[in-house]
Amino acid sequence: MIVGGTVRVPGDKSITHRALLLASLTRGTSHVGGALTSLDARSSARVLRRLGAEISPLRPRTVVVIRGRSRFRRPDGPLDCGNSGTTTRLLLGLLAAHPFAATLTGDGSLRRRPMRRVTTPLARMGARFEEGGGDGLPLTVRGGPLVPLRYELPVSSAQIKSALLLAGLAGKVVVELREPHGRSRDHTERMLRAFGYSVGEDAGWVRFTPGGRLDPFELQVPGDPSSAAFLIGAGALAETGELRVTRVGVNPTRIGFLAVLRRMGAVVAVEDVSEHYGEPVGDLIVRPARLQGTEVTAEEIAGLIDEIPLLAVVASRAEGVTVFREAGELRVKESDRLSLIAENLRSVGCRAEVSGDDLHVEGREDPPRGPVRSAGDHRLAMAFAVLGTVPGARIRVDDMACAAVSFPEFPDTLRSLRQAAGR
Repeated sequence: MIVGGTVRVPGDKSITHRALLLASLTRGTSHVGGALTSLDARSSARVLRRLGAEISPLRPRTVVVIRGRSRFRRPDGPLDCGNSGTTTRLLLGLLAAHPFAATLTGDGSLRRRPMRRVTTPLARMGARFEEGGGDGLPLTVRGGPLVPLRYELPVSSAQIKSALLLAGLAGKVVVELREPHGRSRDHTERMLRAFGYSVGEDAGWVRFTPGGRLDPFELQVPGDPSSAAFLIGAGALAETGELRVTRVGVNPTRIGFLAVLRRMGAVVAVEDVSEHYGEPVGDLIVRPARLQGTEVTAEEIAGLIDEIPLLAVVASRAEGVTVFREAGELRVKESDRLSLIAENLRSVGCRAEVSGDDLHVEGREDPPRGPVRSAGDHRLAMAFAVLGTVPGARIRVDDMACAAVSFPEFPDTLRSLRQAAGR
C-alpha cells in the first residue's frame, strides 16, 4: 500500500466523556465542539439526560450544547451504559456523592467487566453498593456524604483514578491516589486544573483538593490518539509514502505507542503543537520503514493499553520477536484481548503466544491470511483490518461494525488510504 495525504480522526473519546460529565454538573450552558459521536459517547449523553442534563444530539461536525444543573436528579429507572466502561466507572464516582440510589447496567460485554476495583475505594469514602450478582453490572449505588480517601490503586487505570477524583469533586473531599505501574492517562487531572482545582503530584501520589468551581465552558475536543494509532500503524506498514493525521491530542500519557513504534524503526513525528484546556494538540506524521522487534515493559503498559492490539499486529510484520510485559489488564477490556490477539494472529498465519501475562509476537514476511474473531471488540477489529492492508493479505474480520464504538468512519477512512495505492 502507498500512503499519502492528510486525514483527521474523530474526537478524543476520553475527553468527550469527561467534557459531557463536567458540563452536566455546571449551572448554565456549555458548548463542546469536535465531540466524538460514537456509541460510547452517546451512552454517556443518554445516561446524563436521565440524570437531568439537557444535551443536544451528538452528530458529526456539530457543536454539542449541554445545559447543566449543578447536581444530578434521581433517575426514574436503570441507567443503560451500553458498552462503555468509561461511562460506567466515572459515573459511579460522581453518583457516590449524590443522596439517592441509582442502578447502572449495560450490554453483555460491559456486564462482565469488573467493577469492584472502583466500588471498593468508593465504599471506603462512604458510598454503598448492591451487586446484582458477581463483580459486574447491574450494580446499584447509594450515595451520600463522603469522607477523604488515601488509596493505592490495585492496577494503573485512568478509569479507576478518574472515578475517585470525580468522587472527590462531587463530594468536596480530599483524594490522594497512587498507581502501581506507570502513569495512566491524566485527562481528568488536566480538566480539573483548568477549572481551578488543585491537583498536584508528589512522590508518585496524585492529590486532589476541593476549591475550584465548575463554570460553563467552551471546549474543542482534539482528535483521539487511540484512533489515530490505527492510521499511523497502517502508514508504518505501507510500502512508501507519507501520511499526516491532523489536530490529534498529543498528551504525553496517551502517545506511548509512538515511542514503541520508533523503537521498532518507524519514522513518526509530532508537529505544530498547541494547547487547549491544558491538553496539547498537534499533527502526527508517519513514513514507512523496515521494522524490528522490541520489548514493551510493564511500566509502559498503562500508557498504551488501548494501542496494544495495533502494536501487536505491527509487531507481526517486524523482524524478530516483540514482547509485551505484564499486559494482564487486557483480559478485562471489552473482550479478553490478550488471548484473542494471540489467537487471531495464529489464525492468520502469524506466530504469537501468551505466557502468564506476557504476550510474545514473532514477525514474519508471509502475507497474513485467514479469519479473525473480534468478539465485538472495536480495537481488535480495527487492528486486524490494518494488518489486512499489507501486500497479499487476505484477512476476514467477522464484525467491522463494532468499530462504531470509537471510530464510526474507520472502514471508509482505511479504505481511502488503501485506494492511494491505485493513484
